[in-house]
Amino acid sequence: MTRSSTPRRALEEASGSLAGLSSVDHRRIARWHLVFALVMGLWGGLDALFLRTALVTPGLDRWTAETYNAFFTTHGLTMLFLFVLPAIWGFAYAAVPPLIKAEGTAFPMLGVWAFWLQVPAALAIRAGTIGGILGLAGLEPVASGWTLYPPLSVLSLNPAVDALLVGLLLVAVGTAVTAGNLAVTVLQCRGIRWLDVDTFTWTVLTASAMAVVAFPVLAVTVALLLADRSLGTAFVVGGGGPLGWQHLFWFFAHPLVYVLVLPPMGIVSHVLPRFAGRRLFGRRSSVYSTLAIGVVSFTVWGHHLFVTGMSPSVRTVFMLSTLAVALPSSAKLCTWLVTLWGGSIRYTAPMLATLAAVGFFVVGGVTGVFLAAVPINIRYTGTYYVVAHFHLLLAGFVGLALVAGAYYWFPLLTGRRLEPGLARLHGWLTVVGVAVTFGALLLVGLAQLPRRVATYPAAYAPLHQLATVGAYVIAAGQLVFLLALGRSLWVGEPAPDDPWDLEGAPSHTREWR
Repeated sequence: MTRSSTPRRALEEASGSLAGLSSVDHRRIARWHLVFALVMGLWGGLDALFLRTALVTPGLDRWTAETYNAFFTTHGLTMLFLFVLPAIWGFAYAAVPPLIKAEGTAFPMLGVWAFWLQVPAALAIRAGTIGGILGLAGLEPVASGWTLYPPLSVLSLNPAVDALLVGLLLVAVGTAVTAGNLAVTVLQCRGIRWLDVDTFTWTVLTASAMAVVAFPVLAVTVALLLADRSLGTAFVVGGGGPLGWQHLFWFFAHPLVYVLVLPPMGIVSHVLPRFAGRRLFGRRSSVYSTLAIGVVSFTVWGHHLFVTGMSPSVRTVFMLSTLAVALPSSAKLCTWLVTLWGGSIRYTAPMLATLAAVGFFVVGGVTGVFLAAVPINIRYTGTYYVVAHFHLLLAGFVGLALVAGAYYWFPLLTGRRLEPGLARLHGWLTVVGVAVTFGALLLVGLAQLPRRVATYPAAYAPLHQLATVGAYVIAAGQLVFLLALGRSLWVGEPAPDDPWDLEGAPSHTREWR
């Protein structure tokens, strides 16, 4: 090899690598997202386990209040931005192209780079934790809460706050690109009619459109906070101040909740009829309810600000819009229940997780409807009631719907059968753990115990201890999940073309063909 040929060969190798990235299979991108989500979910879950361990006793017997606040901060940010979002995009990349008869995604290279943005984003968001573990001077875990309310987030001298904000900017960019890629894929690359598009794809399309609108708002909001910290500006400490931040943050964050909830709704609507032996009842109404949620969810952020001095007339408007968004959600519940009615139900691992998700959807949804009413919201907004409601919806419904998707599409992603016994054990442990943990916290919340506080009166110790026991049951369930994955990948049988015996069933099985 001559010296002059070395740069040329290097360029050829680099261009070949880029070409490989641009043509990467959509299932490979899906696996990247899901593995990343699994790792971050375990890390964020460990934060929650530490939180519950600290709350076994009423006093500060294990960690300081600052450490408790740090666990609370990193748990929320990790689970929302680094676990649930990547998991949703992973299932979307895996299933949407075959469901719409597309060869792949519209912009595979953008999908690759959008994913890899999440890795430095995760390191930046968790920089304080990493600094604390490594003993780096001056780099401490962020303890300002996952909502980053000023002035605390502005006045903190911890450089990990700046790193966290940069990480959120990367998440916003990566998520907007991923969502745009999936939306364009459905709009431009589908090989079927709109009338034949399945409910899961509709939820992914709607959530993607919402993310394209909402995540730039997060990027701008975080950039303003970063400017206040680094450049001495006064975007969120002057003028509108903390209230202005809350309006910007919740205008993004409440649609985010539905970005996180809609695709799991689609998973339930996709998996449930396949093991009920029937077509999904009211399929068109399910699609219309998805679109309605996508629109109305941008009008409800104000119910997070009922206690900030909002005028009664504005409160009433936000109360009505929040109640309105419950109507299309209830329509989805009706389609699921009627589909089950009279069906020939097969209690496979995906179906058991789906049924549990529907149960938690009812409890989490009903507790949320009460918070839409102004008097009840004012009474309970600062209590564990909100913690219980939010986690019954996200850990209960969203978490178990994602589990159902993982079980159902496991052969599609790995080419192997799932270990059914361990999968069922994981499902039951998770269901019992979530019910015990957040059922206990719901009772604590009804007693109006304040949330986000590291200490509490001794009278509430039994319920907090019960919640901690439930949290450890959830943790045990996730260890079983890892064991099920390992056994299935290592010694699992190769999956046939129709792993769930759905050929000839009333509901279509396009992704398996």
